[in-house]
Amino acid sequence: MPQETKSFAIARRAALIWVLTWFPLYTWSWGWQNMLHLCDVSVVVACLGLWFRQPLLVSSQALLAPLVGVFWSLDVAWRIVAGHHLVGGTEYMWDDHYALWIRLLSCFHIVLPIVLLWALQILGYDRRALAFQTALTGVLLIFSRFVSPQLNMNYAFQDPLLHRAWGPAPLHLIVILAGSIAIFFWPTHVVLLLAFPLAHQSK
Repeated sequence: MPQETKSFAIARRAALIWVLTWFPLYTWSWGWQNMLHLCDVSVVVACLGLWFRQPLLVSSQALLAPLVGVFWSLDVAWRIVAGHHLVGGTEYMWDDHYALWIRLLSCFHIVLPIVLLWALQILGYDRRALAFQTALTGVLLIFSRFVSPQLNMNYAFQDPLLHRAWGPAPLHLIVILAGSIAIFFWPTHVVLLLAFPLAHQSK
């Protein structure tokens, strides 16, 4: 394990304070089922990874957070500038039913990718992250089928592009998981392997 710097020690404490504050507030505001969202699970896993200095946990969430953060930020910015959403998924940010400060907690989509990439420079990238994140996503997709279809949690009922189901539930979940790997996890995995040193555990 690399020697801990002062800045990383501060980041670890900040991550712990954030997750202990954010998690109950988010659950209270949006409901327990919201914590099945890949993005929200990513916050918990990433903060645990930072606190325990676990490259695998940090690396796995670095496969998801950067691209999701870009799409989220673009959609919010597009709504502000153009008056409509570019890709969707951030409509809740304009839902007056929820307090503005609660909605602003979702700005973790901007901060989390930066923190994760910075942490990888210190901890290194764990090549097992792809398998870990694939398994985690698969489990979350299965559990997402047990909440209301109207929520379409993690697109477990309809895909985000054509808004349709791809056959029976098992087939649809496989399609969504395969799409997540092809669009998000695998390309990012390759980039991170090239961009960061390997973590000691995965050498």
